[in-house]
Amino acid sequence: MNVRLLSWNINSVRLRISALKKVVKKFKPNIVCLQETKCPNELFPFNDLEKLGLSNIHVNGIKGYHGVCIATDLPVKKVEQKDFCGKHDGRHISLQLKVKNNLFNIHNFYVPAGGDEPDPKINDKFKHKLDFLDEATTYMKTKEKNAYTALVGDLNIAPHENDVWSHKQLLKIVSHTPVEVEKLNKFQSSINFIDSLREFHPLSEKLYSWWSYRSKNWEESDRGRRLDHIWITQKLNKIITKASIEKDVRRWDRPSDHSPLIADFKF
Repeated sequence: MNVRLLSWNINSVRLRISALKKVVKKFKPNIVCLQETKCPNELFPFNDLEKLGLSNIHVNGIKGYHGVCIATDLPVKKVEQKDFCGKHDGRHISLQLKVKNNLFNIHNFYVPAGGDEPDPKINDKFKHKLDFLDEATTYMKTKEKNAYTALVGDLNIAPHENDVWSHKQLLKIVSHTPVEVEKLNKFQSSINFIDSLREFHPLSEKLYSWWSYRSKNWEESDRGRRLDHIWITQKLNKIITKASIEKDVRRWDRPSDHSPLIADFKF
């Protein structure tokens, strides 16, 4: 059975519901993970996704900020939402799905951006980001390594030199600082996750998922960062057939500043 997973920081699900419909119709995912839905649960556009065949929809949202969702056409066995750093701010949701006779675990994260100054002593937002990653790492260490598990989302860190347009110029910019990369690496190693996109795109290749709205000629300047990720366990890596960033979606009218990520699996 072929299963397609799509992850996207949509930057407001209600504002971009037309784009979401277009994405689902174009890529035909079985599982859609959204970040930054910016929508309280009671106002989420459930009907629109149900009409697209994604009938099992689980959300963890708050008004105006953050928010995550997983929608799927597969049977759901378990749902979990985890709060970190004592805040109920809609940054995690996980589902356990049934795929044939297998269980497929998906964790959808929206990691704090961290503000502008990469110093936890003077920037509470940056401290929150580092603390969040520590707590999320501890949480994921409790999960089984030998399972079909994916961790996806906007993790707000571009770890490798070619995950940013200029490694040298961004070393002191939030999202690419050494301390953030170290925290992200520990998070990734929690249950020995594999970076699926880099399995299909070598580290020598420039690879971005986000381009700032501030750049009018974003594609020409191409000052992007790979802030979005799909990590998979060793077991899941044995059945993955594709991992990609769908840059074309960033070219659409009124786009999110992030492009969707896709991973295909053959169970």
